[in-house]
Amino acid sequence: MSPGKRRGAGALGEGPRGAAEPDGGSDGGLTVAVTGPTGTFGSGLVPLLQDDDRVARVIGIARRPFDPAERGWTKMEYRQGDVRDAEALRAAFDGVDVVVHLAFLITGNASRETTRSINVDGTLNVFRAAAAAGARRFVYASSVAAYGFHPDNPETIGEDWPTRPAARLFYAQEKAELEELLEQEAAQHPELALFLLRPPVVLGPNVIGGKDVLPGPLAPLGRRLFGRPRRLPVPVPVFVPALPMQFIHEEDVGRALVQCIVGAGPPGAYNIAGDGVLTAADVAREFGALPIAVPPQPAQAAARAFSRLPFLPPVAEWVEAASRPAIMDTTKAHDQLGWRPRYTGLEALRDTLRERPGG
Repeated sequence: MSPGKRRGAGALGEGPRGAAEPDGGSDGGLTVAVTGPTGTFGSGLVPLLQDDDRVARVIGIARRPFDPAERGWTKMEYRQGDVRDAEALRAAFDGVDVVVHLAFLITGNASRETTRSINVDGTLNVFRAAAAAGARRFVYASSVAAYGFHPDNPETIGEDWPTRPAARLFYAQEKAELEELLEQEAAQHPELALFLLRPPVVLGPNVIGGKDVLPGPLAPLGRRLFGRPRRLPVPVPVFVPALPMQFIHEEDVGRALVQCIVGAGPPGAYNIAGDGVLTAADVAREFGALPIAVPPQPAQAAARAFSRLPFLPPVAEWVEAASRPAIMDTTKAHDQLGWRPRYTGLEALRDTLRERPGG
């Protein structure tokens, strides 16, 4: 798709479809199904659903068993299921009003075929099962990465700018492809309102980073070593390029998801981010380093060159994101969805790094 073809409004963002009354379903409360409820996004969302009187019941679908009651999620009923199992999804979605799709592989040691079967095929399975179940709204956690990291991207991106696949980063490619595919599916099911949220890097106390960096039996060690960012024990001078960055707190993602769940605004795509744009130097400083700022252009050129190298492992493909950082305009979410972040990007970072009992 060329930059001249705008997306983010059109059929998904016009008219009253999906802007239902905020007091829930016909029985006085919404039934909401959530795939991937125990991840970072789910950790920000489910406690809000638990406390929201407009939500009567929550169905949590995950491959790995867990006890919602142990987390205080008394509204949730656990259903073991895989997004690749269409029959299991249809059974889990029976009687639901809203489906929120959060299950997605970001990195790890799975093969590219397995990753695609979960991310792309699985997402389409979830949407089609939601349509078959008669759900009213489908809420999908997309990403700023859907815009790609293209040299002609504007300094600040609004929802009218097209989503375009990245050159190498599989995560960004799949996010852009999925938005296109979901738009096509929504056109065939006008009764199911499609909401797309595009957050930047999500931070907070439940951030899950590097959970599958080490394979097989070493995975628990990887989660221990890399699962929670920590400040450096001693200041270390580091050279950092002056690249802009946006962050968002997991709770603010959850609050935006709730606004979509209750149909607080028209369906469509929404950029969401914490207030304020940070630099890499700001981030290094919060980690306890002594940043030495350098111009961004050499780092961006190096990132572009490195991302073109053949046979890059999936984790290394993320260097492409530094070739043209994407900064989003969140005005639409403020004005149409009625959403405001409670945390700035800097506050989200600091809450991630804050020491907690037992951490």
